[in-house]
Amino acid sequence: MDRETEIALLDELLGLRRENSAYLDERVTHSPVDRYTDADRFNLEREKIFQQAPMIIAHASEIAGEGDFLCREMAGFPVLLTRDREGAVNAFYNVCRHRGATLVTKPAGCRHRFTCPYHAWTWDNQGHLIAVPHQEQGFPELDKDAYGLKPIACTERYGWIWIQFGSGKKEFGFDPFLSHLSDDLSWLQMDQLEVYATDERMWDTNWKVVVEGGLEAYHFRVAHARTIGSLFHDNLSTYQQFGAHIRSVLARRSVDDLVEMPRNQWRIREHANLLYTVFPNTAFLVQSDHVVWIVFAPEAPDKTRITCTTLKPRSDQPVSEKEENYWRKNHELTVATLNEDFELAEKIQRGFSLGVNQHLTFGRYEGALHRFNEQVDQLLK
Repeated sequence: MDRETEIALLDELLGLRRENSAYLDERVTHSPVDRYTDADRFNLEREKIFQQAPMIIAHASEIAGEGDFLCREMAGFPVLLTRDREGAVNAFYNVCRHRGATLVTKPAGCRHRFTCPYHAWTWDNQGHLIAVPHQEQGFPELDKDAYGLKPIACTERYGWIWIQFGSGKKEFGFDPFLSHLSDDLSWLQMDQLEVYATDERMWDTNWKVVVEGGLEAYHFRVAHARTIGSLFHDNLSTYQQFGAHIRSVLARRSVDDLVEMPRNQWRIREHANLLYTVFPNTAFLVQSDHVVWIVFAPEAPDKTRITCTTLKPRSDQPVSEKEENYWRKNHELTVATLNEDFELAEKIQRGFSLGVNQHLTFGRYEGALHRFNEQVDQLLK
């Protein structure tokens, strides 16, 4: 985000404030309930979106050193991430190429080679098969090159590790997919952050319901009355679409102070929260001095595993007790606030089964929800 855009966004919020108006789309839209309940549709979403689109799987600080590795699951697939001696990050299916056992069961660590717990076939962290017990007797003609770990497309950009399974015919490509957000992702300097704390939990709701919950400020005063509601103006936000992605700007009450401040002192992160919905299932909640990374991992039509990670500025110095208390309280408040949304999402999901509503209704200040679902629908065709 350049300085001109930063000023323009704050001007836009102040203008809406003066007019006592929300940011309005042209029309009210509707979202059919079976979009969130139909099992066939859910399976199609996993096939057409989650098994094809680029997705963030880790922050670079989680796998920073030579020999570091991480085991994660994404879209139902077990993934092994490694950083090799050249400093490159590699992604593989965490599956032994001999008999299909899970190769690495430890969630993270530092290791240059990986030995299967079943028959001790061994690979290096670039995926090359380097050892097979009793190979000469049992596998005399084995071509080790043909039995390397199965790779997953992977790149490191803007402080994040992105993967792409690419099992379908649609070609996304990392560069076209990220280009729409490249300026903002560079501006955020998330490569200068490190993971402070993570909270993960399974919720009984469809993944799209929880994504939608972050795309409007209409609910803040009511749903977050016990946590952050008093910090924000009621229903004062704006959004912009960048390809498949959405940037929402949620005004804090302190935006009113800008009227008396010179423009060269305006800083958007001091007076608004920014929420980047990075399609399909990542959100960056950008606050004044840190970022919260939220991942919505679909497990079933009515189950989503949600991971919330607070990232703070990287430092080589030990964290003081005062700093530790500050970051702990920030993380706890964020989790408590987001859990208010997720608890409501579970109630919404339960309501679908009652047959009361055939569709959800999105008001003119909930237009970003409709835009998000348009992107989903487009990829299912």
